[in-house]
Amino acid sequence: VQLQASGGGLVQAGDSLRLSCAASGHSFSMYTMGWFRQGSGKEREFVARISQYGATTSYKDSVKGRFTISRDNAKNTVYLQMNSLKPEDTALYYCAADSSYLALTRATSVGYWGQGTQVTVSS
Repeated sequence: VQLQASGGGLVQAGDSLRLSCAASGHSFSMYTMGWFRQGSGKEREFVARISQYGATTSYKDSVKGRFTISRDNAKNTVYLQMNSLKPEDTALYYCAADSSYLALTRATSVGYWGQGTQVTVSS
């Protein structure tokens, strides 16, 4: 599966952004989808994931209540709605896919990556 992320940008603290990730290739609904991020000088970290048909989601503790992951299997797209953004959310955000829901919690176990989209939050 090929993944194309978009929607990043430069915003102020408290603003919102919605990231999108369009998938092509094998059947989109076969994959758990997720988002990871990597700040400057930091390791890539899990942000959110969603199961194949959207019934189950999970989030990094620091984004719970602010970020929402969703998917539209008819459009082969996964979204990350980010509200109340903070400067510490600044990072390169990556879309990820894997056939295993469990695999999408650690960067080392992810099967497929999209390119990153930069999110910068100014204070």
